[in-house]
Amino acid sequence: MDKNNYKYIFQEILKMTDDGFIVVDKFGNVTDINEQYCDFLGRKKEDVVGLSILKIISNSKMIDIVSKKYREEGAIHKFLEGEAKESSNDILLVNRSCVFDEQGETIAGVAQVKFKLQTLDSAQKLMKEYSELQYYKEEYKKVESNRHSFDIMIGKNKNFIKIKKSAMKFAKTDFPILITGETGTGKEVFAQSIHKNSNRREKTMVSINCAAIPKDLIESELFGYEEGSFTGAKKGGKLGKFELANEGTIFLDEIGDMPYDMQSKLLRVLQENEIEKLGGTKTTKIDVRVIAATRQNLQEMIKQGTFREDLYYRLNVVNIEASPLRERRDDVVLFANYFLDKLNCKYKSVITISDEALSCLNNYNWPGNIRELENVIKSAFASCEDMTIQLNDLPSKMISCNADINENCSNKKLKNLVNNYEALLIKDALKRNNKNVQDTAEELGIHRSLLYKKMEKYEIL
Repeated sequence: MDKNNYKYIFQEILKMTDDGFIVVDKFGNVTDINEQYCDFLGRKKEDVVGLSILKIISNSKMIDIVSKKYREEGAIHKFLEGEAKESSNDILLVNRSCVFDEQGETIAGVAQVKFKLQTLDSAQKLMKEYSELQYYKEEYKKVESNRHSFDIMIGKNKNFIKIKKSAMKFAKTDFPILITGETGTGKEVFAQSIHKNSNRREKTMVSINCAAIPKDLIESELFGYEEGSFTGAKKGGKLGKFELANEGTIFLDEIGDMPYDMQSKLLRVLQENEIEKLGGTKTTKIDVRVIAATRQNLQEMIKQGTFREDLYYRLNVVNIEASPLRERRDDVVLFANYFLDKLNCKYKSVITISDEALSCLNNYNWPGNIRELENVIKSAFASCEDMTIQLNDLPSKMISCNADINENCSNKKLKNLVNNYEALLIKDALKRNNKNVQDTAEELGIHRSLLYKKMEKYEIL
């Protein structure tokens, strides 16, 4: 059959169907639309063809479909106010797909809108699913906005607070940032908080661990690849992390482990603000804010010839050095109680920690930093008895480093048990009285001033 005949066949199908169809080119401009869809939109075909689809449906995903080369079926789409002829009929089921030619190149995108639902039950189900989807989206957005925020970063250590304040200032710029520090010091938490407090917070942050990716795969992971560029390559190719992070932030964790030959390619990307896919012949412009992190001494690696000096200065426009936990002694107890509170909340328990155990934690050197402390608290939480984490619930290597504490352990054990029980009673009473101190004091049979002193003693807020 003559290929030109398919045009007329396609046009006839568009007339016969009850569904709405719209076709865009690879740039997102409308090339065709059937009358059913025009009627739904309340617009004439000649006023639609040639326009960007975003001028017609401002929250359309078609440009994303053609640029990222994928398809989706049964998606729920809500038209924005004024973009559908009837506001009471603005939530529909949509199928969208990218269209390829014989060479696998993107030539168009097509969307099918289902106007006629089979039953009233289907319509009600659609509305319910959409409402639930919107609710969870909003809740997820709230959680994400707070999950990595400077406001919830734990620490009262003066040096940590100074570093945090500097990071908050840096977040407002687009400068590359290099975060240095030992393993477990919270480098990724700093990176996430910087992104969440930057002007790119509405865009994506993409993370990649340079130490975890095999040497022969890191280029394709960072920059993507074209179809057929190597054995096993996906049809249609693959977007790299830089392209996925466009207009957002890319976090290059453990940058010191990046192979030397890849460092020169990364440097070119940072200098030119463009990437070239593996097996590709053209470059793509990108706008990405780069945050890198490493546990290694990059200046020493430069002297040894294992890290490029020019890349170092390109990444190290702004430096943040995360302090090890041994230099934040005043934060050890703070972190221990924070991790314990999280576990109590998760497992609905009221386990406390003894003064001897806290002293032991405070005297330990913490080579694994905050991450090691969290793991120690989890282990002690699982093994403790009598609802209190005691010295013998901690790893033996920590107890042996605190022999002087062991000598006084038996003498103080009863006192600690009494104190922990008293603190538990006060917490429970405050909870029952909605944190009303006067009512709580009356229930416990003590004066309000004494209750305040005990709350201060046990650090009950």
